[in-house]
Amino acid sequence: MSWSFSPRKVLLSLLLLLMACSPALADPTPTATPAATPTPDWVLEGWQLVWQDEFEGQTIDPASWTHEIGGHGWGNGEAQYYSDDPKNSYIEDGMLVIQALQENVRGKLYTSARLSTQGKVEVEYGRIEARIQIPVGQGLWPAFWMLGNDIDQVGWPFCGEIDIMENIGSEPSTIHGTVHGPRYFGANGVGRAKNLPDNAQYTENFHIFAIEWEEEEIRWYMDGEMYHKITPTTIPGDWVFDHPFFIIVNLAVGGEWPGYPDGTATFPQTMKIDYVRIYEASDAAG
Repeated sequence: MSWSFSPRKVLLSLLLLLMACSPALADPTPTATPAATPTPDWVLEGWQLVWQDEFEGQTIDPASWTHEIGGHGWGNGEAQYYSDDPKNSYIEDGMLVIQALQENVRGKLYTSARLSTQGKVEVEYGRIEARIQIPVGQGLWPAFWMLGNDIDQVGWPFCGEIDIMENIGSEPSTIHGTVHGPRYFGANGVGRAKNLPDNAQYTENFHIFAIEWEEEEIRWYMDGEMYHKITPTTIPGDWVFDHPFFIIVNLAVGGEWPGYPDGTATFPQTMKIDYVRIYEASDAAG
């Protein structure tokens, strides 16, 4: 019997042996990498989400919101009648829409809606934010704000008021963040305006309006930029922001501050709210 050395045969044998011992070589098909799960947009560093309404249902959630109804002026000489009629407030495309209409109801020339979380969702300290697109026009007054939950016992302004965002429709480039309390209420409220640059208007896009509220400090933010801050030493009266508050969203028509619609105002007008969220500081949650 004769035997001859063949380098080609030896190389082939080694290659077959390596393929048999290595699954990666035996199956050259690459393993697919699982797609990363996107981080929800409500995740904020340093904060723990404790309540949210993303307005994804078919109707306004009665477990969170109550319609406040009436046409008595609401302490501001407002010209609308607030109703619970679905034409004045409804869910559309994942948003809460508050719609002001020019129509005569119970002696008022306009209708709109005001929704409150009183007795349902209340918060003491934390971050409270909403993503909102406001309307524009003389006499319109959209607002995202809070009142102390003891208002029925002590009255306003002793309960405290935190205006996270207010706008008067004749100033579409300006929003206001303000507090009201004993000796600093009405026109004497402690606040600051936030103007958009280059005459841009808030009605053109959605913006995120928020406060971060601590035991002795409240800070106001617009799209992540802080523009106002108060502490007990910067207000001319008692600090009444040491107990739970509830949230209100509304679109008023007319009033002592914005004035009343004139020939330039058109209806219907809508205030669109993409979401409302409440956070507590992560150290408080943990």
